Amino acid sequence: MRVAILTYDQAAFFELGCAVELFALPRPEFSNWYQTEVVTFDSQPLSFNGGIMLQAKVIQSLAAYDMLVIPSWPVNAADISDALAQQLRQFYQQQKRILTFCSGAFLLAHSGLLSGRQATTHWRYADAFKQYFNDVEYVDNVLYLYDGIIGHSAGSAAAIDLGIEVIRQDHGYHIANKVARRLVVSAHRKGGQSQFVDLPVDRHQQHFSLSLDWAKKNLHNNIDINQFASQANMSRRSFDRKFRSALNLTPKEWLTNQKLELAKQQLESSLQSIEKIASVVGFDNATTMRHHFRKSVGVSPKQYREQFRA
Repeated sequence: MRVAILTYDQAAFFELGCAVELFALPRPEFSNWYQTEVVTFDSQPLSFNGGIMLQAKVIQSLAAYDMLVIPSWPVNAADISDALAQQLRQFYQQQKRILTFCSGAFLLAHSGLLSGRQATTHWRYADAFKQYFNDVEYVDNVLYLYDGIIGHSAGSAAAIDLGIEVIRQDHGYHIANKVARRLVVSAHRKGGQSQFVDLPVDRHQQHFSLSLDWAKKNLHNNIDINQFASQANMSRRSFDRKFRSALNLTPKEWLTNQKLELAKQQLESSLQSIEKIASVVGFDNATTMRHHFRKSVGVSPKQYREQFRA
């Protein structure tokens, strides 16, 4: 897959660095890795904060690429060159993949490509985005959105989360985990998690974190939520409230997601039956796992295994 990372003068350097680290860093240990170039439609030299100068490949067309990454874009820049706007529309019409980090969603919205679609960006820009683009279904306070064609991340570290998810869907858990390990980040955070925690760190924080670790190790025991709360040394009501604030999920939803992630790893790496995997990861039975799998992933466990083991 050939990837273009689009940049411009005074771009956000951190998000650009995330895109380069995820998709442009050579990884000879993996076959069929992304072939990536940092590109620009600007003919002038590009400068960044701190006096950094960058020379990117100047292009007039995106036709040679299969995926476009837009790490950022000026929030107030409504004027887009005709050449860039035309290339973005053609890229979109060909159903090629487009990822935006942070304010990069503004470029797609200004180009008219997000009308009627869901989108998100950094929480700092949420109000401006909603004001400018009332034809876009804005999703508040999530890490990222990704439907297989267009992805948006909230910015900064959430860009890495989206990138890891894309790599996981392209290459499977084994490779995504290796990339995450090299970046020294969590291997997978669901896109629906909150961008930030409203509550300050409190005396329950350590117990809460430890309870998550305990739950991951005991998924096969079909954990009761009251038991889960007791591991955090919290009342059930406080535990539910803490979960919603920190992760934008209920404890039950979080447990189901953890079971699904473990099931995906098992399907990719083992030949155990679907029934056995359902038991190992903590579902009541294979029927329940199939139901949640189709609802969350969009395919059956069998189809998922065939896709990634192939």
